[in-house]
Formats: sequence, C-alpha cells, structure tokens
Amino acid sequence: MIVITGTIAFDYIMNFPGEFKDHVLPSQSHQINLSFIVNKFAKRRGGTAGNVSYSMGLLKTPHTLFSVAGSDFEEYRKKLEELGIDCSKVSIKEVEHSSTGFAMTDATNNQIWGYFYGASDHIKDLKLNSIAKRGDLILVGPSGAEGSMSFIDQCITQRIEYAFDPGFILTQVKNEDLAKGVKHAKYIFGNDYEIKLIKDRIKSSENEWKDKIVVTTLGEKGATVAAEGRTHKIKAAQPKALIDPTGAGDAFRAGFLAGLEKVLDLKTCGEMGSTAASFCLEEYGTQEHIFTKQEFEKRYRQTYGHMLKF
Repeated sequence: MIVITGTIAFDYIMNFPGEFKDHVLPSQSHQINLSFIVNKFAKRRGGTAGNVSYSMGLLKTPHTLFSVAGSDFEEYRKKLEELGIDCSKVSIKEVEHSSTGFAMTDATNNQIWGYFYGASDHIKDLKLNSIAKRGDLILVGPSGAEGSMSFIDQCITQRIEYAFDPGFILTQVKNEDLAKGVKHAKYIFGNDYEIKLIKDRIKSSENEWKDKIVVTTLGEKGATVAAEGRTHKIKAAQPKALIDPTGAGDAFRAGFLAGLEKVLDLKTCGEMGSTAASFCLEEYGTQEHIFTKQEFEKRYRQTYGHMLKF
C-alpha cells in the first residue's frame, strides 16, 4: 500500500497585473505598507498531500491519504471520494481550519505567499503504526519540519520504506535532520535546485547516494531518474496550453507513484509522472485538471512512442 502524507489546504490565488518591484521603494524598505488591486481570484483545493492524492485518484491508483484537516474539509472530502480515494484516515480537528495559503502573483510570475498551518500543526502527532506496516511505501510529503521528521523517525523505527520530498521544508529543517531523512530514504524527490541544495547542505559523498533512487524534475526540460549508477532522462510531455505551473510537481509524484504501484520500471514511472504533470499545467489550480485513462494513455503514447497499459 502507498500512504500519502503532507498537508491538506485551501489556496486563495490572486493575480496582480503589474510588477511588485514597481511599488517597493528601496529607501523605505524598513516600513513597507502596500496594497494591490488584483484582477483574478480563485479559491482552490490544495496542499501537497491532497494534490498528490487527487492525481493518483485520476490514475485509479489505490492508496491511503494520511493527514489532518479542519472542520471545513467536508466539501474537499466529497471531491476526493468521488475519485474513489480513501479519506477515512484523515484526522479532523473540528475547532480549527484546514491549512490555508494566500498567493499573489505579479505579471512576471513573482509571488508573495502567506501560509497558515492551522490543522496541519497536528500532523506531527499522527502514528504510522495505526495504518502502515513493512512492505508499504510512505510518501513523506512536506508537513512542516516537525511533521516530516516525525514520519521519518517512525519509518526508521518500524522499518518501512519511504520517499522523502523535503523541498518545502528546506528553510525549516536542520542539516542533521535533513541528512537523516536522506540517509534512510529509498526515494528522494526534488527539483534540480532543491537536489543541489540538499547535497550542498549535508555534504554527503556520492557513495551515500548510490543506493537511492533520486527523482529530479527539470520543468520544461523534463526530469531524470537516477538509480544504481544509471540515469534515465525523461522527456517532458507537452500540455495543450501552459496556464499555471502550480501543483505540477505534485502531479508528477502522483504519476511516478502510480507506476511504482503497478510495478513498472523506473523510466516508465518517470514518464507517467511527466504525463500527469502536463495535464496539471493546463488548468488554473492544483486540482482542476481531469483526464480519463484513455486520454492519459494517448498523451503518453504520443510523447514516448510506445503503448502504456495501466
């Protein structure tokens, strides 16, 4: 069984048609007081665990969503359960709100974010032994430094394999904890900048990475999957239109994990990840894309030149 951890959140997304830099006075940076009139606004379901779970649901991949949400989760739950996703292990904090993100993007794709952890503060209290066992695979998604490290410690103690996705906690996690997460992981996910930063911070030797499966996303250049001294280059599947890159990394992880669940080779898993990400890029939001099995297989075939059956 694959267990997906990380945050469940609601995102408030706004677009500012100008550029932030035109409204920041360097001489007054010590007393910034700004407001922006936005021309686009949307409320969207989000959070790393919710995003990965959603795309895995589209891919009809059995898994368990293991996270914490607030009293506002009911509508979110219904959307996931419509895809056959098991939400029974999501803990509900009735007197709190789910995590909430507020994002404003300017005309040059600079972003200002505010993030309220809310119910996600309790992720660190979740116990893996209530749902997982040896032979399962845990995606340790960003859950705050405490939450992510709690899952890692539990996986180590219970000898459960895990995939480590530390990108969003790199500014919070200590070097020694980051090194522990990498040392015991079977899979490591990150973009090229994050993977380089991880290697620079923990000062590990190449030998320490040899037994890892390192999945590096490269945006429009695709991805690489490195394992056992060999690196598979993954061509980027092309979206019909590039609308919003937010959430594409989570969709990639979902596709990759779906391939693992079906016991496919690593290169095919990477190609499934890239194909899933391409659908996410076509919509404004992290869970607005949708595809059928036939549509997914067709895009995969058009990109990689061979059939995929899942």
